[in-house]
Amino acid sequence: MEKADFNLENALKTFAAGENYHAEQLFGPHRVEEGYLFRVWAPNAQMIWLVGDFNDWEDTLPMEKDGYGVWSVLTNDAKEGQLYKFKVKQSTGRIVYKIDPYAMRFEERPNDASIIHTIPEFKWSDGLWRGRQKRSNYFERPLNIYEVHAGSWKNHDDGRPYDFDDLTEELVPYLKKMNYTHVEFMPLMEHPLDASWGYQLIGYFAFCQAYGKPEQFQRFVDECHNQNIGVIVDWVPGHYCINDDALAYFDGTATYEYEDHDRASNPEWGALNFDLGKPQVQAFLISSAFFWIEKFHLDGLRIDAVSNMIYLDYGDKPWKPNKYGGNRNLEGWHFLRKFNKVVKFAHPKTILIAEESSAGTKVTGMLEEDSLGFDYKWNMGWMNDVLNFFQMDPLFRGDHLDMLTFSWMYRMSENFVLPLSHDEVVHGKKSLMNKMWGDRYRQLAQLRTLYAYQMTHPGKKLLFMGSEWGQYLEWRYYEGLPFGDLEDELNAKMQHFTATLNKLYREERSLWETENKPESLEVIDADNREQTILSFVRHGKKKNDFLIIIMNLTAVEQNDFSIGVPYPGTYKEILNTETKEFGGTLLRRNPQKKTNDATFKNYDQSIKTNVPAFGTLILKPVDVNTRYVNHLYRMTDDERKAGRRKKRSPRKKKTKITVKTESGKTKKVTSEK
Repeated sequence: MEKADFNLENALKTFAAGENYHAEQLFGPHRVEEGYLFRVWAPNAQMIWLVGDFNDWEDTLPMEKDGYGVWSVLTNDAKEGQLYKFKVKQSTGRIVYKIDPYAMRFEERPNDASIIHTIPEFKWSDGLWRGRQKRSNYFERPLNIYEVHAGSWKNHDDGRPYDFDDLTEELVPYLKKMNYTHVEFMPLMEHPLDASWGYQLIGYFAFCQAYGKPEQFQRFVDECHNQNIGVIVDWVPGHYCINDDALAYFDGTATYEYEDHDRASNPEWGALNFDLGKPQVQAFLISSAFFWIEKFHLDGLRIDAVSNMIYLDYGDKPWKPNKYGGNRNLEGWHFLRKFNKVVKFAHPKTILIAEESSAGTKVTGMLEEDSLGFDYKWNMGWMNDVLNFFQMDPLFRGDHLDMLTFSWMYRMSENFVLPLSHDEVVHGKKSLMNKMWGDRYRQLAQLRTLYAYQMTHPGKKLLFMGSEWGQYLEWRYYEGLPFGDLEDELNAKMQHFTATLNKLYREERSLWETENKPESLEVIDADNREQTILSFVRHGKKKNDFLIIIMNLTAVEQNDFSIGVPYPGTYKEILNTETKEFGGTLLRRNPQKKTNDATFKNYDQSIKTNVPAFGTLILKPVDVNTRYVNHLYRMTDDERKAGRRKKRSPRKKKTKITVKTESGKTKKVTSEK
């Protein structure tokens, strides 16, 4: 029902200015006392008729245009659940039947009509979760995302994908069992082709009918929040489906797309690019984002293909420089800054993530820093380097450790998510397990070390579904994951390892609470080319809260391996990727180790431990002296070479003695000797 206090003139003005962020309240079908009122924006159309089940799809409901290019019509014949379209006589005189861009429901494929649908009011029970999020700083909290394609996580026996009632029943407990903090869905908005994975949309306000009803998704989010799991959804404001009955050249002219054909065309994806400088398009897109955040209580949006939005020369197509002679898409750059500003003003705790692969634009951080204003950016460089390293023959890895450590050099330049996403397990790239070098046993051993590195490297985490147990096959969007793999002992143990690693990540504050500070990472040894062992420290806020990570990246086990440590004392092993419970061969972990007064690199305290082939150890201090000063850090280069140390002045001993006061009474005072 259109609200009684709805101000039509103000809604139209703000839409035309690009400042209406709830444009779905203006457009689409709305119930009023006299029936249903329909509105659509098509400024250059010659004529538009509303057609549908209520008038036998005949030209009996002509629409009227106002001064803002908005067409409207009122009918008392339309009913909830009926199908409709707009019959548009375009600027050229061509007649085409168009969907409603603001429709909240579409009929089942391959049919494509819009549906009059009112999403019922939902009684949320996630107040405790939302209250905690308002009080928390998510930059200093764990963020470990399980990426899901809703249509292929699991299918029914007859091949039908799970709807969100099914996913509430099975996926939510699975997320809890696997210790993920968040789930991220590939786009859930309406799209006509499964093969696009949801990235070519037609309905920016419509929940995809293939996944059930919007109220089912609301129940799913509510249950996730009650189980302390956040929900993120992919959103695509850069480009859209080229289908003739959808947004493309809606009124016969460039309505939603750029007028310049080269800028509008996206031949790489067979799509059209939004004109991000047009105010009405800005209102349409930002309203879509607000709709999903507010209607479904989303915790975050991941914005797809940001590079396509901010660079004119993105992709293999002709392009013209901007007015300053550069390759920046000024409209896209300004739109994204505006988008982040208004979303953060209204919903400051909504996590905004950019999929962006270049280094030419600052993506995260404050707008005042001339950034786009996102919270996080996918670290595509880390992903490419790490996967290329693990595909390499271990004989050559020693000379290429910089492929693992290069990301340490720029880790403070942005706030990063470390993604091992759907893009890496399709189109002949092989599954993550099959990217690893060697036979299956060694592949799984290295996959465990890869995940351990991802979890201990500064940055938030993302892993695509099926990768948690080392899926053998590539992802197939048209069928459910092969959960039968888990009948294999190695796959089951790999899944157990991932759940254990996720739990360790959530529990160890040093892995996330200071990761946006330089002191969060301390390098022990990044130059061990002979044994190809990488070691580093992750620090928390407290001095005694830190972890030591030792990664053996070859097939050679190293016994009594010496490693430098920050403080003298005792260290215990809290994770060994090669124990039998995870699919390795070791029956138990290494015992607790006490430090020795032995020099290792910049440390004058070290321990010895056994590092298994292709294995990773994580050590934690049990009882260490954090007041200890590492002398080697205080030495000059000449002193270090000579093996001399600076002497500290001896401490004065303090003792208590009894003395008499002038009144004859006695009292105890401290005396220094």
